[in-house]
Order: sequence, then structure tokens, then C-alpha cells
Amino acid sequence: MPTLILVRHGRSTANTAGLLAGWTPGVALDERGAAQAAALPARLDGVPVAQVVTSPLQRCQETVAPLLAARPGTPVHTEDRIGECDYGDWSGRKLAELNDEPLMQVVQQHPSAAAFPGGESMRAMATRAAEAVREWNARVADENGADATYLMCSHGDIIKALVADALGLHLDQFQRVSVEPCSVTVIHYTRLRPFLVRLGDTGDFASLMPRENPQDTSAGEGTVGGGAGAP
Repeated sequence: MPTLILVRHGRSTANTAGLLAGWTPGVALDERGAAQAAALPARLDGVPVAQVVTSPLQRCQETVAPLLAARPGTPVHTEDRIGECDYGDWSGRKLAELNDEPLMQVVQQHPSAAAFPGGESMRAMATRAAEAVREWNARVADENGADATYLMCSHGDIIKALVADALGLHLDQFQRVSVEPCSVTVIHYTRLRPFLVRLGDTGDFASLMPRENPQDTSAGEGTVGGGAGAP
């Protein structure tokens, strides 16, 4: 079965503004995000990519653009099911404000029971993404061979849910996974089980540097939407 390269979109204007973007239109890459996207072709140099599948949201489309420019002729597809979680009434709001919402504790501790007002549940998000990957695995294998490698550009919570699915973890454990902007996660699928080959690889160790405020209790929480990454 194929190998899947999961790329989270580069840092966006919503990330730097501390907003939960969701499906809010017009959220683009910021200057750093554009630089991250521009560096992606070199990071994947020599890695065969049979097809590219991307979320329909602008920040993902912008992230894969340099890679597609460097590899003309690579088939590219848009897949709604790997689009960001529909956060409903939370979309476009400040994450700092949302931390005070009672639902946030459920999102952190029991995400399989979390449903966003006016949006979707995290369980539905995880299910649609996993179903999309399984269907694309079959399609890529049929069109490009069982050993083909393909790339999906998606969002933080989607990728975390797919990692949990690959590891056989309950969705309630997915907040233990961290994927920074433009990070690369690789899952090799086989007939009997998936193998997690890379997780959140950016090649940048800035996030391991000492924190300015070591007493910051938010370090133990999973940032909804994925966060802005290392400063």
C-alpha cells in the first residue's frame, strides 16, 4: 500500500493573530509561512511524489504551490474531507478568549465528545479524514502502484487525528500529538497495519529552546487548530 506524506500548511495570518481560523475564507500564509512553503521542494528533493492532494483552503493551496511549480505535471487534487475542522461559532475567534469556554476543557480532555456549536464534532472530523485517506490509498495504489508515495496538505487537527488513527489510539489521545506549521509527517500503510515513519518533522529545533516563561501552564495543552509553531 502507498506511503502518505502529510504536510501541515505553512504559518498563516490567523496563526500569528492567535485566531482559530477553521473554514474562515481569506486566511493566507504570512511571510514566514510563505518562506516555509518555498523551502518545501528542497526538503522533499529526491522523494518521489506520485500525486498531491490538498485541502481546499487557501493556506494549503498556497503551501503546495512551490512544490507543484518545482514538479510540473504532478497531478493535483482538492479534497474537502481533509479540510480543517468546522469550528462553527468558534471560527475566527481569539484562542485566548476560547480558553475560557467550558467546551475547551472537553476539547482538551475528551475530544471524542466535543462538538462545536454551529459546526461539527471532532469525532466526525476524524472519521471523514480517515475515510478520505483510505480511499486515496486505494486510488493511488491503483493508478501509481502499491509502493507509490503521495502527499496531502492539510491542517493541524486533521493530521493529529490521522496520526492517532495510524497508531491505533483513541481520539481522546490525539491532543498528545504536535505538528507545527509546514511540518512533514509520514505514514506507510500496509495490508495489516500502518507505520508512523516521521512525525512533525520541520528540521528546526527552535521549539526545544528554553521557554521565556517556564511557568506557562498552557504548555500542557493542545492548541486547537495546531498553533503557530516555534517563534
